[in-house]
Amino acid sequence: MAKLLAVACLPNGGWRALSPQPHYPSMPRYPKGAATVQEGSETSALFSVLGMSCSACAGSVEKAIKRLPGILEAFVDVLNNRVRVLFYPSFVNEEEIREAIEDAGFEAALLTNAMNDKSLQVCRIQINGMTCTSCSSTVESALVAIHGVVKARVALATEEAEVHYNPNFVTYNQILEGVEDTGFEATLISSSEDLSKIDLLVEGDFSNHSMELIVESLRALPGVLDVDIHVELNKITLTYKPDMTGPRNFISVIEETSFGNFKAKIFPQEGGRRDTHRREEIKQYYRSFLWSLVFTIPVFLTSMVLMHVPGVKDSLDAKVVNMLTVGEIARWVLATPVQFSLGWRFYSGSYKSLRHGSANMDVLIALGTNAAYFYSVYSVLRAATSPHFKGSDFFETSAMLISFILLGKYLEILAKGKTSNAIAKLMNLTPDTAMLLTLDSEGNVIREQEIDSRLVQKNDVIKIIPGAKVASDGLVIWGQSHVNESMITGEARPVAKRKGNTVIGGTVNENGVLHVKATRVGSESALSQIVRLVESAQMAKAPVQKFADRISKYFVPLVILISLTTWLSWFLAGKFHAYPKSWIPSSMDSFELALQFGISVMVIACPCALGLATPTAVMVGTGVGASQGVLIKGGQALESAHKVNCIVFDKTGTLTVGKPVIVNTKLLINMVLREFYELVAAAEVNSEHPLAKAIVEYAKRFRDEGNLSWPEARDFVSVTGHGVKAIVPNKEIIVGNKSLLADHNIEIPSIAKDILAEAENMAQTGILVSINGEVAAVLAVSDPLKPGAQEVISILKSMKIRSIMVTGDNLGTANSIAREVGIEDVIAEAKPEQKAEKVKELQATGYTVAMVGDGINDSPALVAADVGMAIGAGTDIAIEAADIVLMKSNLEDVITAIDLSRKTFSRIRLNYFWALGYNMLGIPIAAGVLFPSTGFRLPPWIAGAAMAASSVSVVCCSLLLKYYRRPKKLENLDIRGIRIE
Repeated sequence: MAKLLAVACLPNGGWRALSPQPHYPSMPRYPKGAATVQEGSETSALFSVLGMSCSACAGSVEKAIKRLPGILEAFVDVLNNRVRVLFYPSFVNEEEIREAIEDAGFEAALLTNAMNDKSLQVCRIQINGMTCTSCSSTVESALVAIHGVVKARVALATEEAEVHYNPNFVTYNQILEGVEDTGFEATLISSSEDLSKIDLLVEGDFSNHSMELIVESLRALPGVLDVDIHVELNKITLTYKPDMTGPRNFISVIEETSFGNFKAKIFPQEGGRRDTHRREEIKQYYRSFLWSLVFTIPVFLTSMVLMHVPGVKDSLDAKVVNMLTVGEIARWVLATPVQFSLGWRFYSGSYKSLRHGSANMDVLIALGTNAAYFYSVYSVLRAATSPHFKGSDFFETSAMLISFILLGKYLEILAKGKTSNAIAKLMNLTPDTAMLLTLDSEGNVIREQEIDSRLVQKNDVIKIIPGAKVASDGLVIWGQSHVNESMITGEARPVAKRKGNTVIGGTVNENGVLHVKATRVGSESALSQIVRLVESAQMAKAPVQKFADRISKYFVPLVILISLTTWLSWFLAGKFHAYPKSWIPSSMDSFELALQFGISVMVIACPCALGLATPTAVMVGTGVGASQGVLIKGGQALESAHKVNCIVFDKTGTLTVGKPVIVNTKLLINMVLREFYELVAAAEVNSEHPLAKAIVEYAKRFRDEGNLSWPEARDFVSVTGHGVKAIVPNKEIIVGNKSLLADHNIEIPSIAKDILAEAENMAQTGILVSINGEVAAVLAVSDPLKPGAQEVISILKSMKIRSIMVTGDNLGTANSIAREVGIEDVIAEAKPEQKAEKVKELQATGYTVAMVGDGINDSPALVAADVGMAIGAGTDIAIEAADIVLMKSNLEDVITAIDLSRKTFSRIRLNYFWALGYNMLGIPIAAGVLFPSTGFRLPPWIAGAAMAASSVSVVCCSLLLKYYRRPKKLENLDIRGIRIE
């Protein structure tokens, strides 16, 4: 069965390779002036390049590299600050490339064995205390400044940081210290160093001797790299190679070594450190808000309600000392705990922010509440020392302001938690237990044992009963059933499974019993990699986020300036009688009125809403995409996809099923068909191309079931986009298209040309086979269209999106397929670099181009396109190069991806409109522009409530994306996932 989730089969780069890819032109294949370059003599080098911030920087770096002789290809990755260069070492070396990059004005370093991709580690950190983009920018700058940190991304919406670092230069503990030095609390969520680590809880009476025996026994196990003991926690931490051993072996060794005196199990997890922190933060704000109400409600009642109740008013107005009243003392006593105890977080946040030369929302809140509180203290003390002073206090302003802000933060955190529900749902798909089978040498079941699903190891055989979840990725070795994979791939129809088929961990078995051999467990599983991909995507900033980042640098200082200007303007206007005294409320004087306006301006301004506008929408959008079977690799992919107006489709495996079959064989020489196919299959068996697989599969029909080995092929060469060449035994076999044979000066007879033309007219692909320089046969291969391909192209036309087909197949077959699906523009017999060139030509004419493909030969075009989309059943390289992975093989998901990106960016625009409109409208009203004409004045506590509401409203606006539904046009199509048996 074809891979339904090829993202599970990542190359060595692992999940880190799934970060958004660059999109820059390819270099000339051979260096200028090179007469001959030996095939395979090229090499690659990876450079860390600091200072790149946009596509213009990437272009400068690329041009600098292009000027050098011997450059084959250069991939510039702005997001990861990397450049990978393919070059011919006989013409240029790594040092010359590095110097060229530095001459362009960037700092470059060669990532050698000590600092290559594999040695880089990634850690995720929970950061407490960030309130706006100013905070996240401060932390990000501090992280990037640490020696050994290659890249750092800080997400305000999730309050997390993802740091790529070299463990040879820095540890994650030093990174945590770097975050804490900026004044924020940092907690490690996960580290890639832990991917082969496990913590075991050991229960029993410890002694030095027994522990030494256990440690020695564990260290003696093959695959165990390190053992650490934490006696105070009864915990043993092991580092190991998962291919050689696993946690079940460790538990068995511990219990057997101690003769049963010790019991071991996986150390209890904290229910997800991230979720634990979120729950604790929600409880903390909830408790703080309730306590603030205990003090604030009496303050509000004594200042605004009870003052109008006869009898009570007289008691509150009773003088204590001079003009100091009982009500003023009561309000002072009640407001003080709110200001300094419950509001301490704002003082702390302000100090941390100002210490690093930036200002955040906490600064505005602290200034506003302090102004109200300390003026009230001044008023109270003045009243206590003067027999004539009659002033007003604003204790209710500071207390109510803090209470409303605490309520707003509580609601905001609740809402933000829901934006990451997609990840939580994915993580909860794994079952708690698994049924482990023990088999004898003949494969018969001799024992069943229920174990913790985290104890499943590679090559274990697991029993999956009807209704149970599959515990790990694996291969069915016995049984038949249907498995519901909708929670992973989005495919609604259950997929039939039998011996030899693959299953995905977290999916649900529908009816029959299956025995599954575990192939990927723990962090290697498809589910784990999807979770990491979605997490990484939610960390990646969309380019539009730079708008909010630029504003945040100046927002708070500007608001403080406007606030002081407002206070001074109203104060001077009152001082020089520029407005009538009737405007001043009876309980205030002109100074107090001006102070109220100034405080209102300070607390109504909200930088948080701006900072949350983009990341919350991206988080929800990528999460919704994952649930629909569309994996979007971050904000940049989303932003580019919503602008797409031209889509380039590959043919084989994209518009067609990708499972071609031989429908006709015409031999042009005297030869037995079985002998012919034995030679051809031996040459093609080493190729990954779908046509090669079709030939090998067809050749098996001429072999005995027990004998499926082929003669040895020597000097195998695969010419991408053309075919293959090999020596099988002592015969030169060439299998490919006309251009491949022409390159080898092999004449194609007229009869072969006629057979090719006939096949092409029937939308079949013609393959030529040459033996020892003579055309021996013509094979006709048919690859049926995917269901619904014609309807998808029609819908794209209605969306004003141009469709183009680019294929390496012959022109006749390409035109036949294009006519069938309704595509007018066709480019046939295109090499991989020509596909990329076509993409660049379209970009040069003003199109925003998406490339949809599935094969190795599509990867250059996927990288060159503004948005690369890889079909989920495609090759690993195509999936690595793409920005969006369509986990099903359905073409309709191309429309879903574009529509979802448009809806997401529509939501981002709405968020920015609300956040900016709120501030642009709210600040003037708070400053009193309506007061002269209408008498309307915004009290500070209402301004504070409005500020808190703005952040909550932006998050809730993003959350509405959770109700996204595919376009109605797709609902009328009966398109199913393509499953190849």
